[in-house]
Amino acid sequence: MTEELIITKPDDMHLHLREGETLKHVVMHTAKQFARAIVMPNLENPVTTVTMANRYCQEIKKHIGDSLFNPLMTLYFNDSLDSDELKKVRDSDNIIGIKLYPAGVTTNSKDGVSDFKNCLPIFKMMEEFDIPLLIHCEVSDKNVDIFDREKVFIDKYLINFHKYFPSLRIIFEHISTKEAAQFVLESGPTIAATITPQHLLLNRNDLFSGGIRPHHYCLPVLKRSAHQTAIVDAALSGSPKFFLGTDSAPHPKNQKESSCGCAGIYSALSAIELYAEVFYKNNAINLLENFSSKYGASFYNLPINSSKIKLVKKPLHIPESIQIGKDQIIPLFAGKTINWHLSS
Repeated sequence: MTEELIITKPDDMHLHLREGETLKHVVMHTAKQFARAIVMPNLENPVTTVTMANRYCQEIKKHIGDSLFNPLMTLYFNDSLDSDELKKVRDSDNIIGIKLYPAGVTTNSKDGVSDFKNCLPIFKMMEEFDIPLLIHCEVSDKNVDIFDREKVFIDKYLINFHKYFPSLRIIFEHISTKEAAQFVLESGPTIAATITPQHLLLNRNDLFSGGIRPHHYCLPVLKRSAHQTAIVDAALSGSPKFFLGTDSAPHPKNQKESSCGCAGIYSALSAIELYAEVFYKNNAINLLENFSSKYGASFYNLPINSSKIKLVKKPLHIPESIQIGKDQIIPLFAGKTINWHLSS
């Protein structure tokens, strides 16, 4: 029985670091276990230009001390993107792609896309420049059931995006349904997906167990157990199309526990241990390294990290909360004990 695991230091291919005091505290949780992370641009003032992305990158690096952690930046998809700005993205050493949010679909997405017809010329340029497109694949139509919004986005938009731009690398972010897993598997080599710990570990029963559990609320919302099983199967499939992306998203406790709570789960505190929990439970711990450290890097044409981390099978107690100034953040599995521990 495996009691110790040494793997290539992993990458988090989908991360929210926020700004200000929150950024200052949470970035080191990621840096202690990941070599790189793709940082989302949906700040209160979205990161829409290369200049803004470079400024945000420098702000992140101010708080990582001597860590070798490398933040990889994204731009917030917007109609003003032109060939000059896209060439800057292509030629940048630290900007990895462009993130598309449908308008109103999640946190800080009010400036997202409302008419996808306007996106097509930009998609064409991105395809020509080989710039990855990262998509939050849900429709924001209030007439569509929240549990169906991912499937509807696939049927209404994503199939055609891939058909019309077959060479455009598209990352289907934080897949949450069996339809999403199937679409990714059956599509061409330019389609891949990130998988979060919450969609592996939880289903919608956990969201409503004994009452509403606001710290299990995320978008895409947790689905029924059949979808959870399909996501676990995708992660364990050995397909290079699926890789680690936590979608770790810190919100203050009082903004989660409110009459209109924020969507987002904070997993960065113990992310790699939580993934190890899933893979070990399913007798697939030998597959964790590829999923966490190699497949994402390969899809993004990044070198595989040379450093290593060690995971040890021993109890890890996750704290009830993390203090950030006057606020608290509640981590995923707060107060619980899991079976894997990142060795220092």
